[in-house]
Amino acid sequence: MDKIAVLIPCYNESRTIEKVVKDFRAALPEAVIYVYDNNSDDGTAEIAERAGALVRHEYMQGKGNVLRRMFGEIDAACYLVVDGDDTYPADQAREMVTPVLEHNADMVVGDRLSSTYFEENKRPFHNFGNSIVRGSINLLFSNHINDIMTGYRAFSYRYVKTFPVLSKGFEIETEMSIHAIDNNLQVENVVIRYQDRPEGSVSKLNTFSDGAKVLKTILRFFRTYRPLEFFSLVSLFLVLLAAVFCIPVYADYLKTGMVERFPTLIVCGFVAMAAIISFFAGLILRSVHQNNRQIFELHLYRAMEEEHRLNETREGSA
Repeated sequence: MDKIAVLIPCYNESRTIEKVVKDFRAALPEAVIYVYDNNSDDGTAEIAERAGALVRHEYMQGKGNVLRRMFGEIDAACYLVVDGDDTYPADQAREMVTPVLEHNADMVVGDRLSSTYFEENKRPFHNFGNSIVRGSINLLFSNHINDIMTGYRAFSYRYVKTFPVLSKGFEIETEMSIHAIDNNLQVENVVIRYQDRPEGSVSKLNTFSDGAKVLKTILRFFRTYRPLEFFSLVSLFLVLLAAVFCIPVYADYLKTGMVERFPTLIVCGFVAMAAIISFFAGLILRSVHQNNRQIFELHLYRAMEEEHRLNETREGSA
């Protein structure tokens, strides 16, 4: 079991990966640097290996797939995940891992948005998208993570080994944040400097298609993790829809004593029934979710026991 594992997912980062590996080796000399190459065709893996990293491969494309491989294969007391594009400061790595190693934090978020991100990032739609995502999650899930989409994070062993990776691409950042929020894990924010990619290095994030995936992920997790709130909103919408169409029918009935638009009344009745069903579906799913939370806590205890055993083994071998 490593004390600190620096995990660097990479896809075509030949211009920056050598500097990233060397910078983090200097900042955390006791850490093991892992580079997971995701089908690069520009020599990224070879450059990383020459720089001193342990290079492994994930052949299913997408950052989510890479992180799933990383988290499954590596055991460490602290995991530091950073992109290979040289936009995150290695000299703040110690500041990132300390809350995990010394203060029981489960996830430490490298907060770009409270620092230099909006000045350094030259893509205005990325800036706008980050603000939308942060506001949406903090509103829907009642939390105050300052940077939802950051690629610079530190994790505890128990977080990594109880995190079910479902996302395949860049929406994985949103998934990690919501997982921590919903399961009441300890989250810390560390304000970091951010610098834009060096010239010649190209972002793999598509503003519109990946942004749409992120927003879809937020909606999906809101439905999954807050089912009563989600289906109550659906129920409220259906009630209002039924009322809008039913009021004119009822007004005609008061005037004439007859229901002249009977099909409309029938449809309104079915819509009102759907609203009732939606509300009770939310109640049932909330109970299911509560049961899943209890099961998760048991998995968390087992992960903590396993971490304790691995730490004892590591310290004994040292």
